[in-house]
Amino acid sequence: MTQSLLTPETRIKVSSVLNRDTTSYGKQHLIDGSEETCWNSEQGLPQHILLDFGSQPVTVESIVFMFQGGFVGKKCIALASLPESPNSYDIELGAFYPEDINSTQTFPLPSSENKVQRLKIIFEESTDFYGRITVYKMDILGH
Repeated sequence: MTQSLLTPETRIKVSSVLNRDTTSYGKQHLIDGSEETCWNSEQGLPQHILLDFGSQPVTVESIVFMFQGGFVGKKCIALASLPESPNSYDIELGAFYPEDINSTQTFPLPSSENKVQRLKIIFEESTDFYGRITVYKMDILGH
């Protein structure tokens, strides 16, 4: 059964925060459930979001994002690592290409039965000239 894989045990790291203002634009806003707050990266590419699922490895089925139009990661790659080698990121779960819109978008990933420890979402390109990414909502779905 597909469900959100984000739990209180899930740890999140991001590549950067706009002006280092973690109070206004920090990683906590990715999953706070409010459409009034967001994670906003600094300029420059690539940017990334790293999730560690803790003591319970998971199977990732899809990724959900709500971007701010104009600040969308237009080419994204999802990499994963196994529990026995959490820093390797040698499992490519797939690439996805979000639309430059403000609506929630869901990106199914190719079927994989790998139980992963960590997920790294890399934003290789941005619709913003300076390479900034703005995300109002994120969820990871699977089992």
